[in-house]
Amino acid sequence: MSQNPIQWQAIESLPFAENCYVLYRCDGSDCVLVDPGTEPDKILTFLEKHRLTPEAVLNTHGHADHIAGNAVIKQRWPQTPLLIGRLDAPKLTDPQANLSAPFGLPLISPPADRVLDHGETVRLKTLELEVFHTPGHSRGHVVFLCRETDPWFVLGGDVLFAGGIGRFDFPDSNQQDLFRSIREVMFTWPDETLVLPGHGPPTTIGQEKRFNPFVGQTAQP
Repeated sequence: MSQNPIQWQAIESLPFAENCYVLYRCDGSDCVLVDPGTEPDKILTFLEKHRLTPEAVLNTHGHADHIAGNAVIKQRWPQTPLLIGRLDAPKLTDPQANLSAPFGLPLISPPADRVLDHGETVRLKTLELEVFHTPGHSRGHVVFLCRETDPWFVLGGDVLFAGGIGRFDFPDSNQQDLFRSIREVMFTWPDETLVLPGHGPPTTIGQEKRFNPFVGQTAQP
């Protein structure tokens, strides 16, 4: 957990070890949920324990493991808006596109209340987040950058991991787009920027620029 005014908590969901993030301030009762996963009861338990109410649900992209908890959150708090990148919004209600149908568990999320484009700012009571379109793992993938903390942090979804990168073998994935999103968008931020990825532990931009075996300085051309 961070020591900044804006706190974050990762809640992992099995079977894909996907990270949902709860963002909140210690002196408030509002929070923001990012990518509610396949075990939403864990999220509800955390929110009840800390007496938090979600003011928004953000999806970095529309794959099933990142949207599976949307319906439970919206059922509990119907007025909480659901936000996702414009090009991935159709995946919410399409089990083939969100990759749940191929696993034999077709999943449908509530539709988006707001679609997001590159360069927008999501202004909430809890915090402000800048939206960056980062295609490659998914056609409409976005990441959310917060500059209110020291260091900055980014909710990175499935673009950049600690020592890894997102898959690019899905129907609307593209390796060149993924590498470009990392190198031309994320790697332009300060080295100290904290990356909160969709899977695995946190890392920093500087760590991945230097040592990531796929896109870092040590990567093979």
